[in-house]
Amino acid sequence: MITLKSKREIALMHEAGKLLAECHNEIAQLIKPGITTMEIDEYVESFLKKHGATPEQKGYNGYKYATCASINDEICHGFPRKNPLNEGDIVTIDSVFNLNGALADSAWTYSVGTVSKQAQTLMDITYQALYKGIEQAQVGNRLGDIGHAIQSFVESTGFSVVRDFTGHGIGPTLHEPPQILHFGLPHKGLRLKEGMVITIEPMVNTGKYNSKLDKNGWTARTVDGSLSAQYEHTIAITKEGPLLLTDQGESNSFSL
Repeated sequence: MITLKSKREIALMHEAGKLLAECHNEIAQLIKPGITTMEIDEYVESFLKKHGATPEQKGYNGYKYATCASINDEICHGFPRKNPLNEGDIVTIDSVFNLNGALADSAWTYSVGTVSKQAQTLMDITYQALYKGIEQAQVGNRLGDIGHAIQSFVESTGFSVVRDFTGHGIGPTLHEPPQILHFGLPHKGLRLKEGMVITIEPMVNTGKYNSKLDKNGWTARTVDGSLSAQYEHTIAITKEGPLLLTDQGESNSFSL
């Protein structure tokens, strides 16, 4: 069942989103060669504690960390680890904040030092794809409009959109209906209504879109070893347009 959120609920989720955005801005200052993703995870834990919030994904289906940290060919759900990041790596940090029962979810891909031209292009395309999807997050549009906008843009660049992982509704619980596909046909699927709160989180690969799962049962990576990037916002569907609840300040044209 899809639940429509009240203005009060959206406002509370927006507060959680602002906190998550602040944390991502601080993570951006931490990312450099030599730091470990475990150190980043520990930083996020301390940030949450300082602000009276909790990591919603920690404990979810047995997951042990406050963040997912996916490096290079890892698509999503990478475990934080003690291996230092290297110059030229790209790393996606994904976290869900719970602030007084209100949730916000956001992932961001960061460059570690100077990255290759291909890696930078991948990051740029994935970031733009996120906003192609957000543009379609309008009352009366359909879910297929979001997926088609992302897929058609990404594939026009020669990259591919991951099929095995999707965005989702979010509210009192981490994963709610509907699924938000990042591929699809325009004018198809569920119609968007005021009060829906969803995540749009395209994962884009430089090679094939297929994924494979590591033995840990969580970490997904590209089948061909190609690079993968992801950007994610939590968005409320409003009469005035999409409201970015996790806006980091880079997207004022979409913030109300």
